[in-house]
Amino acid sequence: MYEHQGLQDIFFIMLYGGATLLAFVACCYLLLTHGNMFSATIRPPKVLRRWAAGFMASVAASHIWWVVIGIYWLEEDRLLRNIIAITLDRMTFVPLMMCVLLRMLQDRKRPLWPVFVAMIPFAVIAVISIINRSDSFEWYTEIYSAVLGVTFTVYYVYAVRQYGKWLHENFADLEHKEVWQSLILLACILLTYIAYTSNEGDLFTEYLAQVNTLIIITFILWRVETLQQLDVIPEEPKEMPVPDNISTRLEKLCEGPQLYLQHDLTLQQLATAIGTNRTYLSNYFSQQGITYNMYINQLRIEHFFRLYSEVISTSRPTTAKALAQQCGFHSYITFSTAFKKFKGCTVTEWMVRN
Repeated sequence: MYEHQGLQDIFFIMLYGGATLLAFVACCYLLLTHGNMFSATIRPPKVLRRWAAGFMASVAASHIWWVVIGIYWLEEDRLLRNIIAITLDRMTFVPLMMCVLLRMLQDRKRPLWPVFVAMIPFAVIAVISIINRSDSFEWYTEIYSAVLGVTFTVYYVYAVRQYGKWLHENFADLEHKEVWQSLILLACILLTYIAYTSNEGDLFTEYLAQVNTLIIITFILWRVETLQQLDVIPEEPKEMPVPDNISTRLEKLCEGPQLYLQHDLTLQQLATAIGTNRTYLSNYFSQQGITYNMYINQLRIEHFFRLYSEVISTSRPTTAKALAQQCGFHSYITFSTAFKKFKGCTVTEWMVRN
């Protein structure tokens, strides 16, 4: 922003200050409050909130030190200004963003130290560039940033797929537990990076960078606050035999008493209820070519059909949303998604035909 076009635009200054203030307020909110502005029933992971607060603090600090360094300290020394400010961003904003994304995945506690080790080359490049007064600093940092970004993105896509598989194998209700939306955050960060690194004083890219910053702050705040705290289920030995009577136990102790109507029923709870091991039960579903999530939701949808037939036969007024809640679905979105997956059409289309 220090080719001075942004500094001469009052609306840009307001946008820049607004992004700084929003990041600071979000940091304070995540650190100092225990409630949830999005849903009173969701209990976000405390560790994730703290990492997110650190990320918000780094965003606010980045906006402040660019002003301090660029205007009040090194206004005339563009090279040294960029080396210091860009390196500070790379050493704070980037690793904290990665840590937040990794902490969104609750299937296991992935180590975070490699993230911070990966930031060391930024510091090395900065020190060498300052000593040599090298104009190639930005080129080297952009190349390394690109390699680091691609590597992390590939790993994160793989980790998200692992996490999704874990969710489907252990939880029936996935509303606000899925994290594929987090990939949107990666796209926003990439756009912000492109806007900053390609910024040669063009006012449009300065605006774009700040708008993306606002999107990132808002998205990550929503994402953190809508992720329910999940208990990590310890892994059990694989290749375990499946008892022959699991199907009978499921019919007698789950389908008979309609245990599937319980909200947020987990694989572990179901295994305990039918008197078997979680791994045995998971292996059983795998042999049937389904997941725990598919099993429970199919039972719930079949229950929906029965309730709907009763409503139609008695001409009682009702809605699909009300029936879905009676069938054990935590939200209508989860129900409609599962319904379309099993029936190949939307709930509305099916009800019109029936």
